[in-house]
Amino acid sequence: MKEKKVFLLLNGEKPKKIPNLSSYTVTCATDGAYHFLKENNISVDFISGDFDSIQQIPENIEVIETPNQDLTDFDKILQILFDKGLYNIDVFGASGNEQDHFLGNLHSAIQWKKKLNLTFFDNHGYYFLADKTTTIKNCKNNIISLVPFPKATNITSKGLRYQLNNETLVFGDRIGTRNTAEHHNIEISFTEGYLFIFINHKN
Repeated sequence: MKEKKVFLLLNGEKPKKIPNLSSYTVTCATDGAYHFLKENNISVDFISGDFDSIQQIPENIEVIETPNQDLTDFDKILQILFDKGLYNIDVFGASGNEQDHFLGNLHSAIQWKKKLNLTFFDNHGYYFLADKTTTIKNCKNNIISLVPFPKATNITSKGLRYQLNNETLVFGDRIGTRNTAEHHNIEISFTEGYLFIFINHKN
C-alpha cells in the first residue's frame, strides 16, 4: 500500500524545481502560496488560510477557511492534515522571504514533533528536527549543520569531517554549522533537547 505523503507549499521562497508530485497522496498549500501552483498548472487538493493574501478564491478545489489570528497559516494547515490522518509531510517554501516566518516555522516543527513527520525543503537542500538517533543517507560531500533550538546535549556524530563526541550545543554559545559529510551515510545522536539538522548541497 502506498505511503500517504503530503506535498505542502507555504508562502516563502518558491522552489526552483518541483518534485515528482505523483509520489504524493495529497498536494496542498496555504492561501498565499496558491498563486505559484496555479501559475505552474499544478493541481491542488485543497488550500487553507485566512485568505488575506489571495485575490480570488478558486471554485474548483476544496477551500478551508481558517480565520483564527492566534495561529499561523502553517499551524492551521498542519492541524487540518493531522485531522485528515496525514502525518508524513514534505514542506516547501518554509524559509526565505520574511525571516520571522522561517523562525516561526521552526517553532511549529517543535510543537508538532510528536504528532507529525515534517521534512523541510528549500533551494539549497533540506532540513528537519532530528530524532534522538538519526541516520542520513546518500549525503557524502554535502554540508551538514547542527543547530540546537535552543540546546541539545551529549551529541555524538559518525561520518562527519569534524566529529562530535558527547558534546553540548547551545544557541547563542556554540552551534555546529558548515560541517561536511565524509561518508555516504552519517549518524547523529543526542540525549536531550531539540536539534535541527540542515543538509545543504555543496556548490
